[in-house]
Amino acid sequence: MKKILALLMMTLLAISCTTAPDGTKKVSKTGIGAGIGAAAGAVIGQAIGKDTKGTLIGTAGGAAVGAVIGNIFDRQEKELKNKLDGSGVKVERTGEGEIKLTAPENITFDTNSSVIKSRFTGSLNSVADVLKKYPDSNIVVSGHTDSTGNDSINNPLSVNRAAAVKAYLVGAGVAGSRVTSVGYGSKQPVASNSTANGRAQNRRVEIKIVAKQRSEERR
Repeated sequence: MKKILALLMMTLLAISCTTAPDGTKKVSKTGIGAGIGAAAGAVIGQAIGKDTKGTLIGTAGGAAVGAVIGNIFDRQEKELKNKLDGSGVKVERTGEGEIKLTAPENITFDTNSSVIKSRFTGSLNSVADVLKKYPDSNIVVSGHTDSTGNDSINNPLSVNRAAAVKAYLVGAGVAGSRVTSVGYGSKQPVASNSTANGRAQNRRVEIKIVAKQRSEERR
């Protein structure tokens, strides 16, 4: 089983490599998705078929699913970056079936407010357009604050901000069943709260886009 998996993974990596402008080889995100899908499919195929045939069938199916997810998220990432260029919203690929958008407080909300700024609505409209175009994903909106003040203020503020962004996306046509919201207060800082710059980074809203298959695997 291990030898078969190793051989299959080596083959998939070989066919999924792309050539960079400088002539070097690198593995595409789509290829990574195919590899991961192949490994998962191989395990499932072996469990069901109890033989090499079952493993190969599972591998083929898993690779196909992984490649599709990777390709869809490649395109989705590119469109989000194009639409949000210059908006202040950071677009980050965090997995073959996962994209994270980070919007700092200075473009999203006034201090201690959960009312979305007018300058942020254009970005949210762009995000909603892309989400509607690629419906096979779930969205988690999370609100975050710095450590200034206390939990009795920060926690409900983060919850209300995340809920406001969710409501806007749903109002813009994104299916409500796809979107959840959560507030973490100051519990998940990305920078030190001891400096003004660090606190500014911590005051943010994140929109995580996760392939439905990946969401189901985590349950």
